[in-house]
Amino acid sequence: MAEPKAPNTFVRKARKVYRPIGFQKGYNFVLWFIFAGALFGFTLARLQYLSIDGSFREGSSPGEWYYLRNGHEKIGITLHLATILPAGLLVVFQFVPAIRHKFLIFHRINGYVVVLLLILSNAGALMIARHSFGGEFETQVYVGLLAIMTTVGAVLAYYNIKRLQIDQHRAWMLRTWFYAATIITLRIIMIISAQILGAAGGFYQAWPCDKISFLYEDNSAGFQNDYPQCFAANGTMDGWVAVRAKFADTSTQIGASLGVTFGSAGWLALVLHAIGVEIYLQMTPRESNRLRAVSYQRQLEAGFSHPGSSGLTVDRLGDSDRWQPPVQTSEGKEGDRNGTSQ
Repeated sequence: MAEPKAPNTFVRKARKVYRPIGFQKGYNFVLWFIFAGALFGFTLARLQYLSIDGSFREGSSPGEWYYLRNGHEKIGITLHLATILPAGLLVVFQFVPAIRHKFLIFHRINGYVVVLLLILSNAGALMIARHSFGGEFETQVYVGLLAIMTTVGAVLAYYNIKRLQIDQHRAWMLRTWFYAATIITLRIIMIISAQILGAAGGFYQAWPCDKISFLYEDNSAGFQNDYPQCFAANGTMDGWVAVRAKFADTSTQIGASLGVTFGSAGWLALVLHAIGVEIYLQMTPRESNRLRAVSYQRQLEAGFSHPGSSGLTVDRLGDSDRWQPPVQTSEGKEGDRNGTSQ
């Protein structure tokens, strides 16, 4: 048998970077660096928003502060940011192999904290969904569905790890945070879409005159000049007017352009992330099989019924063939029950 080809200089140097933190495959490190790095960087950039009356007020989408400045919606945005931002930082460490292997207690405690923070953040997001980025119906449905998907995913991940089904725990934690990270991709799509729609023209969002007046603050002359229908008898529909969606000019038009595109950008980002994580899981079967073998051994030692499938696995819930644990062949290699090496 031919000897394996020696790695080149770049690979040898790269391994000195990623192997000390537990990664055995270069592509896993690259994917972790890109996606976990994006989440970590995005979260760090948003930490300033923990000052709700300061940085968040100044940096929020035009018009949002009108609703979020008081009442249950201010409680909601405070709860959401105070929980999802720490969770976004802490979860990055959950996907570092060296921490999982060498600091298991930290991994467990950190995992419980991250799940709790995520669920609380979802509660806060639901409290502000009615008016978030204009509160369009597709936006409210997107926020609601994302809260359901991430909550269910986190609960399933928790259930599987309590059943020592490590392979399914990994899968559901990856799914949960890929879903949650749509908020990053969403913003990229939203900004691009807002500029395209503004250039195309013909897109509007309904705003109440009181909200517009709030943005104009002491500039009553500008308010009356730009939106005279708010001052005309029968000039509005129950106090609402159409605001042109254009990513330029006035703050009202910028806010409308972001509101018009937020919901559709969220749905597109969610589809991309949902497909992307399933592709990744399908392309890493060896890691899933390895973790399932580990699950089998730990479940067997713990006295669980159906070792190897004590959690939520397809062979127990669907019509898949029953999973069989690997066996050791005479040559010391793993094989299936028929003695075929894998």
